[in-house]
Order: sequence, then C-alpha cells, then structure tokens
Amino acid sequence: MNATTIDSIEQLGINTARILAADAVQKANSGHPGTPMGLAPIAHVLWTESMNYNPQNPEWANRDRFILSAGHACMLQYSFLYLTGYPISMDDIKKFRQLHSKTAGHPEYGLLPGIEVTTGPLGQGFANAVGFAIAQKYMAARFNKPGFDIFNYKVYVICSDGDLMEGVASEAASIAGHLQLGNLIYLYDDNHISIEGDTNITFDEDVAKRFEAYGWHVQVLADGNDTKALSAAIKNAQTEINRPSLIKVRTHIGFGSPNKIDTAGAHGSPLGEPEVKLVKKNFGFDPDNYFEVPDEVLQYYREAGGKGIKKEEAWNTVYKNYKEKFGALANEYELLSRGKLPEGWKEKLPSFKAGEKAVATRKASGKVLNAIADYFPNLIGGSADLSPSTDTHLEKYKSFSPTDYEGRNFHFGIREHAMGSILNGMALSKYIIPYGATFFVFADYMRPPIRLAAIMKIRSIFIFTHDSIGLGEDGTTHQPVEHLIGLRSIPNITVIRPADANETVQAWRVALEHSGGPVALVLTRQELPVIDQEKYTKAAELEKGAYILSESETPPKVILIATGSEVQLLVSAQQKLKEQNIAARVVSMPSWELFEKQDAAYKEKIFPKAIRKRLAVEAGSSLGWHKYVTDEGDVIGIDKFGESAPGEEVMKEYGFTVENIIKRTLALL
Repeated sequence: MNATTIDSIEQLGINTARILAADAVQKANSGHPGTPMGLAPIAHVLWTESMNYNPQNPEWANRDRFILSAGHACMLQYSFLYLTGYPISMDDIKKFRQLHSKTAGHPEYGLLPGIEVTTGPLGQGFANAVGFAIAQKYMAARFNKPGFDIFNYKVYVICSDGDLMEGVASEAASIAGHLQLGNLIYLYDDNHISIEGDTNITFDEDVAKRFEAYGWHVQVLADGNDTKALSAAIKNAQTEINRPSLIKVRTHIGFGSPNKIDTAGAHGSPLGEPEVKLVKKNFGFDPDNYFEVPDEVLQYYREAGGKGIKKEEAWNTVYKNYKEKFGALANEYELLSRGKLPEGWKEKLPSFKAGEKAVATRKASGKVLNAIADYFPNLIGGSADLSPSTDTHLEKYKSFSPTDYEGRNFHFGIREHAMGSILNGMALSKYIIPYGATFFVFADYMRPPIRLAAIMKIRSIFIFTHDSIGLGEDGTTHQPVEHLIGLRSIPNITVIRPADANETVQAWRVALEHSGGPVALVLTRQELPVIDQEKYTKAAELEKGAYILSESETPPKVILIATGSEVQLLVSAQQKLKEQNIAARVVSMPSWELFEKQDAAYKEKIFPKAIRKRLAVEAGSSLGWHKYVTDEGDVIGIDKFGESAPGEEVMKEYGFTVENIIKRTLALL
C-alpha cells in the first residue's frame, strides 16, 4: 500500500467514525454527535499507532488504559472498539442508548469490553486516570526487575473543557504533577463549545500555563485534523517519563457538518436527518446509506487491532521467563490478578478484651490495618491530610512518593473529591485494594466517586471517622447528621458502623472479603468500652448486619436496636429495665445492607413480627429507621444540626443517655 493510499484510507476511516457517531445519535434521537466528529482524528492516531491493546483479550495485564473522561462523546469510543475488533457488533452500535444495550449513553464499566471505567459526570474520568497511573507505578515498583518490564503500560485520557472546569480535575492534576506521573497522557479537546454556547462566556483561562504550573509537560496543537502532528505530540509525551502530559488540541465540534460545525447545536442533540445527509455528502458517502463502514476501512482497523495479538504474545514470553526467575513474585502477582486473598491473614486479626482501656473505633481500625499489612502487599491507602486523626498510617511502610513508588502510605492532601476518584482508579486496576480516609462530614465532598464506585460495583474502601455529634467541640460544621442515611440510600454500597473495637475488626474482615460494591467504614473519634465477648454474642456476627447482642432472660417485650457508639447505652439500659421487670432484647445493627442480604428466617429471628415495640438509637438522622421499628416503635435520632461543646455534653443534650432510652422505652410500653 503506497503512501497516498495510506493517507486516503486513514481519512476515509476517520470520516467513517464521524458518520457512525452522527448516525447512531440520530437513530437514538439522543446524544452528542459533535464531539466524536471533532475527535475522530485523535482516536484514529491512538488506536492505530499510539496505544498497546489486544481486542482479542481486552483484559491483557499490560495493555495501555484508555479513559474517555468526556463520556458524552462515547460514540467515539464505541466506534473505534467496533472498528478495531473488540467484541462489539454493528447491532450494538445501532442500539446506542436503548434499553439493555451495551452501548449506553455514557461509557459504563462492565457493559462492554474495552471500557475501563464508568465516566459521564465530568472530571471523574480525569481523576480516575490518576488512580490508574498510581496503580501502574506501584505494580512496576514492586514487580518489575532489570530486563523484565512486566508493567510499563501508559494511561491515555481524552478530556474536555467541561472536565477542566470541574474542581475535581484541578485536585487530581495537582497531585499528578506532584507525584511526577509520567505514565499519564491527556489529550484535551479544546473545541471552545459547551451546552450554553462558546466557552468564553465562562472559561477563558490559559489552560497550558495552568498545567505547566502543576508541573505537567504541555504541548499545544493548532489543528486537531493534523494526524502527523498528533502522532508526533503523543510520541513526545511517551518519552516524557517524569511529568504527566497534556496535549491541548484545537478541534472543531461537529466537523463536517456544514451548518452546525463550531456551534452548540452539534453538542447535546442530534444533528437532524437533513444535516446528517449533508455530512455524508460532504465526506463523499451515500446520503441514503446508514451505518456504512467500507470494507477497506474495516480491514484497515482490524489489522491495526490485530497487532495487539503479537504484542501480548511477546509480553507472555517475557512473563514466562520472569516467572522462572522470580517465582515468588510471580505467584504473588497471580494471586492478586485472580482477586484472591492470601492465606493466614485472619489469624493475625487483633482481639480486644473487655475491662481494658476504652478504644475509639478509629484506633481499633488502625490496629487492624497494621496487624494485617504484611499479608496484603496490595492494600494501599491513606487520607486527605488526616492520617493522625483517622489512624490509617501503616507503621512499617514508607510513603508513596515520586522517589518511591513502592510506598504504601498515600498522602492525598486536602483533596477529598479527587481522593475518592483516585481510589476508584486504583481499584479498577484489579490488583490493588485501596482505602482512603477522612472525617465523615466530608463524605459530602466525595459523593460523586462513592456513587460511581457503587455503580461499577468495585472494591473501594472508604474510611470515615469522627462519625457523629460525639465529635464535640468542632461543632455543627464537622458533626455529621444526615450522612449515614445519605450513604445508605446509594445502591450497592455497604455501610458498616461498628459498636466497639471487636466489631471494627470484623468490619475490616467483611470489607476485605466483600465483592460487588464499595464499603464505607464509619468510625468514632471518642473512646468506647470493649463489649465483653464472653458475656455477650461474639462480634463475628457482624457479618450478618444485625444480631442479638444480648437476649433477655424471659421473652422480650421490647427490642432495643443501635449502631456504633450507641450500642453500649442499650446494654446498660437493658440491665436497668430488667430491674423494673421489663425484658428487653438488645440488637447491634452495624449494617443495614448486610442484614438485608439475610434470609427471611434470620430476619424473623432478629425482629419477630410478634414484637412490634422497638426502639432504635442512632446519633444520626432518624430517616429510614421506621422500616425496622414498625409503626409501634420509636427512634432516638438527630433531625437537626449539632452544637459546639464537649462530646459527652452534646450527646446528653440530644438524648443519647441510658436514662432517656429507659424513658422512651417505658413510653412505648
């Protein structure tokens, strides 16, 4: 094939991708056609020459990762996945945005091979990529040996003006520059258009200088249709190993559309049937044909995708030799790659005895982490500048830094939003179990990545300390009230609020063994007495979500239910009620989600339908508890904001005392 022919087939391929996007959006009567049309040359260069990937094995360990942070442009990604030979059919393309389709309105992890992460909320993919890059750096530092670059993949991102306007992108870009993540290559789609019109109505900063200030390697391209310039810029970025790269590319939204190019009309809605026909005519296609892919175009891209087979075969050979020489490391990697947990770690879980010094559950959590850290080389995390307060520091291990990518203590800085998104990127590497910690009230800053972790059903572990008004003097701004029910309302998340140190141990066990979604551990600042494991039911029952901690000697007349720091109050109240000949059952209910997974017989055992007098006690919103207390029960909760005062005084002021529990129980009866 001579040079002229190569140039012409490239342009034909680019235009084919543009028309596929326009046709799919038009057929769906919904979507974003203009951005894929403008970005097609960039995607062409990435999939034909820049990225290492194998459509026959989308999970190849050393593949380059591609993230479309501008998720609204997903027809771009779907088109090139189809063209290069991933398991996606033309029927899938035609079902864009339809019920139960693999080609959703924004890329969704798990629906379609080749989609590395669910994007859509702008800025999230930008920040997820930093987590992907951190995972690669850690895996390379731990497993690579001289002559054996087992993990040397890069992370490619296409981002938009909207991504860069979102604050989370600034947080993520800042930490990426600090960590010198040279394995990150971002292509910024500088098309000057947002939904409301030209971006200059809100966004006229010098993006290049901004990213240079973050410590990034920045290139600026004037023409997004110049594939040779794009190729050269990406090669420059590939050779820059000490700084993340941003390539600012001037593109034209709706390129090829005679009447809608460079307008908001090409952004968030179909071009319209007449305009689509004009686009096809403009590119030399038959206006009356739909979803047309010339045979030579499909062959060209399938050959490009087929190169990945040999690339993976070469990697497999390197890995085979690596395994012969470094068997222990290879075995460790293979264990991680299968998602298996190591042997013997449960025996290292600490146990706390009653009568010893009271222990805050945040402190107990820190003891668990340090007790098992040696068994989990892939357990990596830290906090948003709060490690001394959240007790998340691994004492025997170094910090992850530009000079030591094998460090396991991560310093996210005061960047809670980016922390959550980065954790998700790390989790999506499938090798790392990431955790990140902050005060519970700041879960508000992390809500988008928490929700996305739940949508993707990935194993991110969110640690939230200072979990209630028991925090005390910091006052209303730092005292979470609505946060428990807020997290519980998210599908697929497991929220665990342990009652004492031993329940905290079991909460960590459940979190590490859990699959199918993120786990939120909600922990106290204040010290709590250790519940006697000999006298009361053992904390291992936490795995069932709710269990009878203390049964009455005679059939109970009332059921007392609590989570976290309030459970201890029920134990004391039960004894005092007994003195008044009132039999009360005490139920510790650390996790609604775990309880709801139990069968009907177990649920009836804990909450018999015949016992409708129930009192729930939790230092948070009462919303949601009525499901468990019935219409004959009551809730001691908080449905207003707290106060600035010592924690014990605030708890007393809001009715979290043994005396008030007895009073409200008697009122029920």
